[in-house]
Amino acid sequence: MPETQCSQIFLGRQPILGREQNLFAYKLLFRDGLASGKHTGLPDPTQATATVIANAFTELATSDALGPYRGFIKVDHELLFSDLIEVLPPQRVGLEISESSIPTEEVVARCRQLHDKGFIMAIDDRVQIDAAYRPLLEWADIIKLDIIKRDGERLRELVAQLKLFGKQLLAEKVETVEQFSLCRSLGFDLFQGYYFARPTLLVGKKLNPSQLALIRLLGLVLEDADTGELENAFKLEPGLTVNLLRLTNSVSCGLATKITSLRHAITILGRRQLQRWLQLLIYAHPTGTAQDINPLLQLAATRGRLMELLAERLHAKNREFADHAFMVGILSLMPVLLGVAMEEILTQLPVALRVKQALTGQGEHSGQLGHVLQLVAASEQTDPLALEEALHHVPGINADCLGTSLAQALSWANGLGQVQGSSAPGV
Repeated sequence: MPETQCSQIFLGRQPILGREQNLFAYKLLFRDGLASGKHTGLPDPTQATATVIANAFTELATSDALGPYRGFIKVDHELLFSDLIEVLPPQRVGLEISESSIPTEEVVARCRQLHDKGFIMAIDDRVQIDAAYRPLLEWADIIKLDIIKRDGERLRELVAQLKLFGKQLLAEKVETVEQFSLCRSLGFDLFQGYYFARPTLLVGKKLNPSQLALIRLLGLVLEDADTGELENAFKLEPGLTVNLLRLTNSVSCGLATKITSLRHAITILGRRQLQRWLQLLIYAHPTGTAQDINPLLQLAATRGRLMELLAERLHAKNREFADHAFMVGILSLMPVLLGVAMEEILTQLPVALRVKQALTGQGEHSGQLGHVLQLVAASEQTDPLALEEALHHVPGINADCLGTSLAQALSWANGLGQVQGSSAPGV
């Protein structure tokens, strides 16, 4: 794609989770666009938030950036009183009032006004509970606490005091499973941080029976097993069988004949779509409902689709390379989900050598797919210098085209929430 047709879009999107690790909302974050390939530094807070709003609600459609969930945006004093707030859809947006905001009568009145318009109001790391701050806390829906700043005893005291206001408490900067368990036991309702996104932190998680079945089925597909063998394997999983028939009927709705048999469904669907459906289902919440989609499903799906799009730019006519790229992206987060090493996972899946090298880092620099995976992972972080370095190792992809592909991948991945349990995204 010519560079002039690309738009430079960078938007951070960090999940906010509930007590059962279900996806509650997203925190939208400013991301630097690397002008001319160089890091230009962070703008002032108002400019940063304005950029987030522009990317989330204009450059990206709201549904692309958020899917069915609400997005929280940090608002400083200047933006709080700006007309820009008025144009945002209150049913899709939460406003996070900066910790630097002084609770003057004007600030409290503005928060009351926005709350009455339907915005969910969050107070960022507000711990003063004296008379001056009470009116601000009373109009908040959510109170955030940065748990890194406080030891366990101080955190326990603050939670006990803030619980008296009857608001939801959000633990911010949760980075380990131990911290998550502590905050959950203290009574926090919501959680934000890197704990679920870092593979080394979620160790020891057991596979449930449905995940084991999916791993076995995926292995059969990758081994190009006979259709009869696949059919017999599906017969042992009634729930998956029903979903497979629904999926096939959905994607083949133009056919005159209704799909009624497993063998027919597998044939009509095709091995490529069947493989991707199984890969995505491994990440899905057991209930299969849109509001309970595992955040890892969203992230893994975005990774897979983004890697596929970038692979198509690098090798436009190489379908196998693009398929391998999608597989690398999807599988890259399985250690987080399953709590086991990548090498152990790959012993159960007969993947191509370059896929294995990209996922394990073996071989010379893990190959081109490995560099693309590093680029995609860097795009999820908040370090623009790391992103610039990753771009350097993938000639043929610049920041503009990465942004365009990211927008497309977000849109595709967010469609999973609407089709989970009855169909699958068009892959």
